[in-house]
Amino acid sequence: MSFRAVRVLKEAAAVAAEDTRHTIKLLNHFDIHVPLISYHEHNKAERGPEIVRRLLQGETIALVSDAGMPGISDPGVDLVRLAIEQNIPVVPLPGPNAALTALIASGLDTTLFTFVGFLPKTNKHRRELLAKLARHPYTLVFYESPHRLKATLEEIKSALGDRQAVAARELTKKFEEFVRGTLGSISLHFNEHQPRGEFTLIVAGISDDEVVAAEADSFAGLDVIQAVQMLIERGINKKDAIREVASQKGLPKRQVYQAVLDSDVL
Repeated sequence: MSFRAVRVLKEAAAVAAEDTRHTIKLLNHFDIHVPLISYHEHNKAERGPEIVRRLLQGETIALVSDAGMPGISDPGVDLVRLAIEQNIPVVPLPGPNAALTALIASGLDTTLFTFVGFLPKTNKHRRELLAKLARHPYTLVFYESPHRLKATLEEIKSALGDRQAVAARELTKKFEEFVRGTLGSISLHFNEHQPRGEFTLIVAGISDDEVVAAEADSFAGLDVIQAVQMLIERGINKKDAIREVASQKGLPKRQVYQAVLDSDVL
């Protein structure tokens, strides 16, 4: 907690919180005595407009989450949208964030990364999202609860392969822990050690070698015309498609070019 955050909480007319029982402990710790408003996923549709009406009347209302920075994988983002729609100033108070905290200590690439957060709850939507992420080149950041961790590690491994990864838990707290390895080795670790606490999973993006292998797989079973057609359908121009197919098939470019010229398909 920054001094500025403590001051803003003390000066606010009210504090909106996901779990008021949880937040009251934080406020008591800092000797903050302001009314609490329950605002969470299941009442945000009704409570959000109520909060906005108070803001429009000139009150200052602070928003906190159960842990970490509000607005990341919690209903805070919906309240922010409502406020912006009404031209109400939204003032961020940066604080601890599990995704960035885990990322910077992961040892994986931090230059380019994608925050995924919690995977969808339904199997279908989870599989679809992981399939899209399978060829994503950037480091991936997931959130997961302890009771879902082992299943999620296996799902990600199945969809993305056994990549380098880090499981981080209890960040900035007494029992902070980083488990590094591959998705497979981390999964084995948690088969022997019961997961505890909320987890952030950092997973490497697809490597150049994996891209080459995936491309080789996609060409398997296709003749040169089919392969060129597939690349063109992906948005690659014909000249580059011919060059790529010639490289993948180990053929002279001229031979692939002539095959394309003789084809009625392209």
